[in-house]
Amino acid sequence: MTAGKHRPRWTAVFGAPLIVGVLSLAGLLSALLAGDFGRYFCWIAVALPVAIVTIVWLRPRFRRD
Repeated sequence: MTAGKHRPRWTAVFGAPLIVGVLSLAGLLSALLAGDFGRYFCWIAVALPVAIVTIVWLRPRFRRD
């Protein structure tokens, strides 16, 4: 490794995927263990990865050059 290059911190690389994974796991557990609040939180938390993938997939199609 050269002295001039800067390695990104692990949080810069894995921070967002870890947060999405923890939220998804919390949503699945809340659907099993919590009452009405867990049901609504589950829909939001489990739909989050789908929304992120959809946004990233559609972004290049609507980009203006």
